[in-house]
Parts: sequence; C-alpha cells; structure tokens
Amino acid sequence: MTGMALLLAFVTAFFIPGIIGAVKAKSCGRKAPSLIQPMFDIFRLLKKGSVYSNSTSFIFQIAPIVYFATIFLGLFFLPFGAEKGIFGFTSDFIFLAYLLAIGKFFMILSAIDTASPFEGMGANREAFYSMLIEPVFFTIMGSLALVAQPPSLGNLYANAGALSDTPYLSWMIIVFIIYILFNIALVENSRLPVDDPKTHLELTMVHEVMVLDNSGFDLGLIQAANALKFALYGGLIANFFLSPEFHLITNVAIFLGMGVLFAIAIGLSESFRARNKMKKNSLYIVLMFSLAVLIFFLILAMNSKFILT
Repeated sequence: MTGMALLLAFVTAFFIPGIIGAVKAKSCGRKAPSLIQPMFDIFRLLKKGSVYSNSTSFIFQIAPIVYFATIFLGLFFLPFGAEKGIFGFTSDFIFLAYLLAIGKFFMILSAIDTASPFEGMGANREAFYSMLIEPVFFTIMGSLALVAQPPSLGNLYANAGALSDTPYLSWMIIVFIIYILFNIALVENSRLPVDDPKTHLELTMVHEVMVLDNSGFDLGLIQAANALKFALYGGLIANFFLSPEFHLITNVAIFLGMGVLFAIAIGLSESFRARNKMKKNSLYIVLMFSLAVLIFFLILAMNSKFILT
C-alpha cells in the first residue's frame, strides 16, 4: 500500500526517543520517564519563539527548516517491503543520500555562521564523520543493487533474499548489512560511541555543540528531525523482514515491532557502551567500511560477477 511506510515511520518516530530514554533509565536503575515525554518537550519548544544572535545571518534562521524538510521528504522514499515509496524511482537511494546531505550541510553552515569556535569545531567533526560514513552507505546499497534491476529501494529489498543461492547464506549477509545500517544510524544521529547526546563538555561534543545557539521553535524542529531520522533508518532495517507473502497486518506489525527493537537496541548500546576517544572515531567508521567492502566482494563472488581476463 503506497504511503504505508510513511505513516508507520511517523508512528515509530513518535515513540523511538522515548523508548531509548526508558531503556537507558531502566538499565541504570532509575525510574523511566513517559515514552512520549520527548514529544511533549518538542511540542513545548515548537510553541516558543526563537532567539537569534546579531552575529548570525539568514543561513542560521533557515537551516533548521531545511534540515527538517530534507528528512521529512526522505521518508517519502522509504519503501514498504518490495513496494517502492511514494517518491520511489530508479536509483532513488542515491537521491535519498544526498537529500539528507543537504540538510546536514545547512546545519554545518549554521554552526559556522554563529562565529563560535566551539560550534565550528563541532561542525568540523560532523562534516568529517559524514564524509567517512557516506561510502559505507553507498557500498551497502551497491551490494544489494548487484541482484536488483532496476536498482530502486523497493527492488533492493524485493531481491534481498536472492543475494545467494542458499537462503541461510543470504540471511547471514543481511544480518551483517543490518549491523552496518545500525552503526550508520548511530553515526548519522550522533549517538554513542561516536557522540554522547547528554554530554555538556564542548571539547568532546559533536552534534550537540552545533545547536547550542538554537532555541525555541528552531530547536524543536531539529529535535523532531532527529526523531524522524531515527525512524528512517529503523524503516530501512525493518524492510528486510517484510514479505509480499505476508498479510498487510502482519507486515505492519513487523515494521512497528522492528522499530521498537531498533530503539531498544540503541538504548542498550548506549547503556553498556563507552564513548570512543575522538581519534578512534574515524577508525570505528573505517571498520564499518571494511566490512561493507567485504560484503560487496562476497556478493560479487556468489553471483559470478567477477570478470577474469
């Protein structure tokens, strides 16, 4: 059903931040807040006005809107199993990646626009990590595209089971792909072990230091966009488990259930995982790229796509 993935993504985005916070609280032995408390906080911010420094330009004012708009539009490309998204087309995953990059680019510009050395430092780190993680995403999508023609997001998932002649081997590869997508989500959303959203030390902050000058409505848009981005990556993972052979209600339950498991996994990861030292973040991302390249060549070999001369 066209648009089902978009609707379900909004539902999961509403609860993912709350589930992450609840899991982290329970893991530390604290009383968990309401699952919808983060959404209440966002709605409260959206009712407030924004304060702008005299040192900022119009870039700082439009950046949160562009950031939110790009992620919101990105959800229209999210498929529902083998069914393409509302805006799906051939090679739409490339357009999706650079659509999200536009939003991040404006957020980096807005951080630099404040003339704050701390925000400029965070923007530098954000740009560097994004540069490193981009090849990982394209390598994974390119690996899936080897057995999907035309290579659209819907076809990538429809043919994911054909990565190998052996179903068990195909699912083993899919598990590794899910692991990589999970880590991409952590990097793209500036979570542990790359960044800590709860830290207050500017010297070690990445995304949070970039939005120190944002307030009110703008800050609410940024937090809402972060929740939607979580839902987007959760949807990319959930689509591996959907099947046209299942009833619609079953696929909906799987999609929502995987969104909950995705949030729980993030909460547990942040509860029992230490933050990397800054110099190790790049090695962590390069390790993901190495694993993605290994998967790419494995699929090449299994599908006899090597050309020997």
